[in-house]
Amino acid sequence: MKFFALLLVVFSSVLATPNHGGRIVGGQTARGGQFPFVAAIYITTSTGTYFCGGSLINNQWILTAAQCVDGGVTFRILLGSNTLEGTDANRVTLATATSVLHPSYDPETLENDIALIKLRLPIEFNQYIGAISLPSSFTPDYTSVTALGWGQIDDYNTGLSNELTWVSVATISNDECQLTYGAQITYNMMCAAGNYNEGICNGDMGGALIQTVGGTAVHVGVASFRSHNGCETTDPSGYVRTIPYVEWIRSVIEA
Repeated sequence: MKFFALLLVVFSSVLATPNHGGRIVGGQTARGGQFPFVAAIYITTSTGTYFCGGSLINNQWILTAAQCVDGGVTFRILLGSNTLEGTDANRVTLATATSVLHPSYDPETLENDIALIKLRLPIEFNQYIGAISLPSSFTPDYTSVTALGWGQIDDYNTGLSNELTWVSVATISNDECQLTYGAQITYNMMCAAGNYNEGICNGDMGGALIQTVGGTAVHVGVASFRSHNGCETTDPSGYVRTIPYVEWIRSVIEA
C-alpha cells in the first residue's frame, strides 16, 4: 500500500521557475482570466504561514481543503491574478479571519477534507474574478478533468510556482485508486491520473479539480493528497469529491 501525503507547504518567498512538462509540476501556464475563480491563500497559524489554493463559489465564499483552514488564525487571499508576485493590475488582495471547517473532518484519514473561508465583504466580479459552479450530478469515472495550482513543479524544486498552471487528467474508479492507497479511499474521495505522471504536488492542496460541462467550468473536487512516493510518480492524485458536500456548503453560505 502506498500511503498518501498532505499537500500543505510552509510558505517561502522563494518561487520556482516553471518547466514545461505535462502536469501542474510544469503544466501549461494559465491565460489571464482563464480560471477567474482561483484563489491563492496564505494561512497564518500559531506555528507559521502556509500556502493553499481555493475557489470562489460566490462573491463572498471560497471553497478549500479542511487541512488549509484547520488551525488558521488569519487568511490573506489573492484573487484576479495568475501570478503570486510581481505587478498585476488585476490582482486583489484581501484579508479575513472567518472560516468554517467541516464538522467531521479527520486529519488522520483526510475524510471530509473540505472547508470554507468567508470574505469580509462581497467581491465585485469582473473579467478576472468570478465564481465557479458547484456540481449537480456525480462525475463518472474516466472523465476528463482539469487540475490547477501554484504548487511545486517537481520533486526537487521545493518552492511555489509564481505562475498558475494547469493540466488535463482523468478521474479513475475508487476501486482502481484503492490498488494504490488501500481502503483509506472512501466514497467521498476521488482520484485522478494522467497518461504519464500528471497530477498535483505540494502547494496545490485546496485547489479545484474542474470538469467542463456544456462550456461551463464545474467544481468537482478539492485537491487533498498525493503519494508519499513523490509528485513525479505515476501514482494517482487524491481529491475530496465535491458533490456529497453541496448541501453542507449551501447550508453554510446561506445561513
